[in-house]
Amino acid sequence: MSPPPAATTAAAPRIATLPVLRDNYVFVVDDGRQAVVVDPAVAGPVIRWLEAHRLELVAVLQTHHHNDHIGGTPGLLRRWPQAAVVAARDDRARIPLQTVGVADGDRLTLLGRPVEVLAVPGHTRSHIAFHLIDPAGGGGDLFCGDTLFAGGCGRLFEGTPQQMHASLQRLAALPGDTRVWCAHEYTTHNLRWARAVAPQDAAIQRRLEEVLETRAAGRPTIPSSIALERSTNLFLRAPDAEAFARLRRSRDGW
Repeated sequence: MSPPPAATTAAAPRIATLPVLRDNYVFVVDDGRQAVVVDPAVAGPVIRWLEAHRLELVAVLQTHHHNDHIGGTPGLLRRWPQAAVVAARDDRARIPLQTVGVADGDRLTLLGRPVEVLAVPGHTRSHIAFHLIDPAGGGGDLFCGDTLFAGGCGRLFEGTPQQMHASLQRLAALPGDTRVWCAHEYTTHNLRWARAVAPQDAAIQRRLEEVLETRAAGRPTIPSSIALERSTNLFLRAPDAEAFARLRRSRDGW
């Protein structure tokens, strides 16, 4: 497997959060010269951001096939046709523009940093996450698409409760200081549901209050962290797939 082109730099990359559509986030990771875009729902705001910051797009990372995660890819490739498109190789039929097909455990180098691919099925059958590893030993950055949300998780469109529970436990096992970049601003609704399910949980109540203040100020609640999700995300605290399924049914109907 040939990795996408990348610059080599010792500096930590910057990550920009671009709100698009109703509640999506597109993430732009850059080193000051080159950039990687994660889950581009649309192209226009991303192109404007990259051009305003004089960045060359070298790769697009796609966590799964839903259009609100890949819909902007054709427009980005028209502007930067050399950019690699990294996606699950066994979902090529639904992500046809991919040029670098990856699977669980594969490693890439992007912007001088190692990136590990994690298979996290549940929301879709071929969902993957990208873990940008910190060479200095920190938790790094996790781009998890619609598998793990701040205070929640994705709906089970194609997977089973057993798959999603296993995927979430895998993410929960990452270092606590791993920053979690999930692709939707669902945090307030997730935590209001969690408070209704666990009204005596002081950690969930505190986090909800903080999130309400953050949103009132017009700021995103992303990134979260693995440690914060372990302590306040009921789905990560589910002891088994059966308990997870009960929570998912509750959230679906809330």
